[in-house]
Amino acid sequence: MIGIRAATPDDAARIAAIYAPFVIGGTVSFEIDPPDARAMRGRMAASEGLYPWMVVTNGGEEGGVVGYAYATKFRDRPAYKYVVETSIYVAGDQQRGGVGRLLYEALIDTLRAQGFTQAIGAITLPNDASISLHESVGFRRAGVYREIGYKQGRWIDVGFWQCELNDSKVPPVEPKPFSAVGVVRG
Repeated sequence: MIGIRAATPDDAARIAAIYAPFVIGGTVSFEIDPPDARAMRGRMAASEGLYPWMVVTNGGEEGGVVGYAYATKFRDRPAYKYVVETSIYVAGDQQRGGVGRLLYEALIDTLRAQGFTQAIGAITLPNDASISLHESVGFRRAGVYREIGYKQGRWIDVGFWQCELNDSKVPPVEPKPFSAVGVVRG
């Protein structure tokens, strides 16, 4: 049984452990050194209750964390406050089993309920699995920055995928905090 819930500071060590192989073993992340639990707790706290951090567990709500997803501020300028950048990571032994899609759908549903207008996914290329996941939950290719990251002895392209969450109203609706909405599914 799969559970999806808001991440807590107690999940930080498991989140760091899930993320570390992506930092060390490939180019999915442009970080060089994997952050530890303390750094992950800091990143979660930096969301200030506005941006969601959620985990997927095996064994229901109280099971072990096997993946996580979150949203962050897209850019620092005030005009971008209605847009988020999303990320998702699933433990290697849990990939391709559908948990990533369930988690990402919950993140997208939550962001919609909060009132954000667009979600942006940045994908290092090539990465067919990530592209497939993003497109399965409604993202569409928006563009590519060529050779902007250097890792593991080579230059890497980054593609951007965009998902419309809500209509862009004029004037825009202020996004609700994640702390007020919680995890939304369906």
